[in-house]
Amino acid sequence: MAAWGESEFISWEEMSRRPLRSAVATAVAAATAAAFAACSAPANTGPATYYLALGDSLSKGVQPNAAGVSVETSQGYPEFAYAQLRRGHPTLRLVQLGCPRETTETMRHGGVCPYAAGSQLAAAVAFLRAHRGHVVLVTIDIGANDPESCGSEPSLAKLASCIGQTPEAAANLSAILASLHAAAGPGVRIIGMNYYLPALAQWRNGPLGRTLARISARLASAYNDLLKNAYTQAGVDVADVFGAFETTDFGHPVTVPGIGSLPRNVARICEWTWACAAPPRGPNQHANSAGYRVIAGEVLKAANLN
Repeated sequence: MAAWGESEFISWEEMSRRPLRSAVATAVAAATAAAFAACSAPANTGPATYYLALGDSLSKGVQPNAAGVSVETSQGYPEFAYAQLRRGHPTLRLVQLGCPRETTETMRHGGVCPYAAGSQLAAAVAFLRAHRGHVVLVTIDIGANDPESCGSEPSLAKLASCIGQTPEAAANLSAILASLHAAAGPGVRIIGMNYYLPALAQWRNGPLGRTLARISARLASAYNDLLKNAYTQAGVDVADVFGAFETTDFGHPVTVPGIGSLPRNVARICEWTWACAAPPRGPNQHANSAGYRVIAGEVLKAANLN
């Protein structure tokens, strides 16, 4: 496994060193490698640069598998953003240190995923210091798991209990960003992210579900404002995922195949996440590949590196 979570690739040079069945095959492989090297532009030469992706399950592309188990995939927003960025930054490498189920508290102090440094934040700081001057971009999504009592299918009582948890998450986020800035140094683009709202899928469950969806949207808007304020005060631009998912638009109906006509915000959740999916894959709060592409688009727009 590559250090710091870097993606591994098998080079032509490595392939040519592997044992082949005959001298002829070896000669052919060598000739092919030489031709490839001669025809390829040296666009990827030079020191490596890095895109460091931090956060919770979204930073690891988590989606439900066929059995309904949430697993890490290579179809997350960092992979999609990286593929686009690498066109203009050929030496760029993607490094993912995110942790599913991470909160702002555990990102600072550890307790969910194992890190040699003790926590995701400590691991990120160590990486940034070790590669200072070579980091092009840092993205971070954190805070969705802090209001744990809300859950993916909230009740009115749970929604009320969420309100008191948000200031602590914002304070933790501010401390995280201060540490990242200090380790990264000046000139490194750090992009934060606000969140879409899986609870909008409750709209399909009759009058009570519609009430829950509307209350959830108001609370989510307030919580995302808190996160945005923490990012803004730290000088960090925000990828507006909340806006891209049109979270507050309960009008402008959209027909979703297999479901029917839904308000635009509910339709976006059904189209871009697994929240409306039938068992065993759903309901699941994570984005699907289409949703991760939307998130990547917002990250790229905020980063403005192309």
